[in-house]
Amino acid sequence: MGLVIALLILCAVGAATAGDRFVDGDNMLTILRLASVIGVVSIGMTFVIITGGIDLSVGSLVALASVWATTVSTQELAEDYHWTMMVLTALTVGTVCGLLNGALIAYGNMAPFIMTLAMMAGARGLAEVISDKRTQIIEVDGFKDAINGDVLGIPTLVWIFALVSAAGWVLLNRTTFGRRTIAVGGNATAARLAGIAVKRHTVLLYTLLGLACGIAAVMLMART
Repeated sequence: MGLVIALLILCAVGAATAGDRFVDGDNMLTILRLASVIGVVSIGMTFVIITGGIDLSVGSLVALASVWATTVSTQELAEDYHWTMMVLTALTVGTVCGLLNGALIAYGNMAPFIMTLAMMAGARGLAEVISDKRTQIIEVDGFKDAINGDVLGIPTLVWIFALVSAAGWVLLNRTTFGRRTIAVGGNATAARLAGIAVKRHTVLLYTLLGLACGIAAVMLMART
């Protein structure tokens, strides 16, 4: 609750010093829209941290997924078929990288810190190679209109963040997957003796985080 209390104190200070400008609805939506990308990644990271793991590569995975999904060839494919091809590309890249992290950590017995540090460097370097260190410009209007628009006066990015948050809460608190995640984080040896496939579950957790990075990449592409 300490973080929640700190957030409430910051909001109170903002309201006291900036008055109506801070508590204005448009300002609140702007704050939520800007925080939504990091928020989605944080949902996936929560599952990994619960089990005692860590992933240093999330920022680079978001960069790689967004760059890969906005290459000229990918955008041409999206124009020939549908803008969702860009979304699928970003989700696939993030998920595959997360799967690679999890597989090498679980079955390759690599420390999460070391493995994800290596992935961070590799993904960042690959993103720079693919983009040739140039700004990626999205020319597919359908994508921009769909992801960067509003629904009921609320930015689509905020809706995506809300949906991912709700899905994460349900997955952690109302499913067997969530209970197994907590069990593995509490005592991995006891969880294994209780019949939980700890290594396979670890792979799934990092894959889930990779998927969250892919979703965040789509949101970042729309926002920028």
